[in-house]
Amino acid sequence: MLDLFDEDFDEMELVEGALVLNKAINPETQVEWAEQELSRLLTEAESILSCVDDEKERFAAFLNLFYTEWGFSGDREAYFESRNAFIDKVLQCRKGVPVSLGSLLLYFGRKLGFPLHGVTFPTQFLLQVNWQDEATRYLNPFTGEYVSNHTLQAWLIGLKGPLAKLKAEHLKVADHPTIIGRWLALLKSALLREENYTLALRCTDLALTFVPDDPYEIRDRGYIYQQLDCHQVARSDYQFFIDNCPDDPAAELLKTQMHTLSNSAVTLH
Repeated sequence: MLDLFDEDFDEMELVEGALVLNKAINPETQVEWAEQELSRLLTEAESILSCVDDEKERFAAFLNLFYTEWGFSGDREAYFESRNAFIDKVLQCRKGVPVSLGSLLLYFGRKLGFPLHGVTFPTQFLLQVNWQDEATRYLNPFTGEYVSNHTLQAWLIGLKGPLAKLKAEHLKVADHPTIIGRWLALLKSALLREENYTLALRCTDLALTFVPDDPYEIRDRGYIYQQLDCHQVARSDYQFFIDNCPDDPAAELLKTQMHTLSNSAVTLH
């Protein structure tokens, strides 16, 4: 389905890797249009920023261009919809989630010479901004605003509980395969929520090309097959999970599911 490896994604811009991923999941993804739009916007940005000499002022002007003039913003009303993870749709609607908006900021920002890197913080995707001789700052792509360590600590506590502590490992620069992997999981969850099981199955199959025999991914694939009435394949995937994760609380629930499926007619697709 996808003839690319981790090193291939690392050699691409993140947004380019995302387009490859999007196309593999949904063949209707408008890759050529998206590439043309990226090129058009980059040319526009280069023209507008050419008269600004100070690098930090250029970056501030770039953020204003991205969020105000171009109108990109976080989709607060439909955060979990799958369209926010497809780059062509984000470019069309000018709405997205942190990782899709962040990938666009990275693409334009790095082409324009800004010191940006992606960070897979536990709660969401961030951009690391490194000015020479200054402390590292972190930008929230969803809002275009910088976030303090205090805010990051609060986010972490909200996710992991009151004893959670902000550590350097939470703010490490991530490679593209790691970011793509989290992007894929986000997209799969959105498609499952929308009951688009055909595309969700493609997400799972893609994930398994990167991490073969992942029992949790295979469990999810079993659920998708169950929704598609492929009960025999679903039972096989559930059994794999039970055999490999017998102490997981989900294992007992899946045993009940398997009993139900064993009494169902087999449907072949």
